[in-house]
Amino acid sequence: MVRHSKLQKQVLSLYRQFLRAGQNKPGFLPRIRDEFRRNACIPKTDFMHIEYLFRRAQRQLEQLKDVNTKQLGAFLKPKGQS
Repeated sequence: MVRHSKLQKQVLSLYRQFLRAGQNKPGFLPRIRDEFRRNACIPKTDFMHIEYLFRRAQRQLEQLKDVNTKQLGAFLKPKGQS
């Protein structure tokens, strides 16, 4: 059986909370899954980046739980820029 670190357990719990909160909002579940899958390749040793993303996700989860939320914003780099 795989043993997860405390941070991994927190991230998995956050993912489940996102899935529950996004069930009643159309179009949210694919975005939630894509976002978590995209960040799954971050090395486990990059704690600062993981903590940053975790805190950002917690704030987004609070927004998602709000009944008035229709969509979540995203910060994306335009193609062609590094």
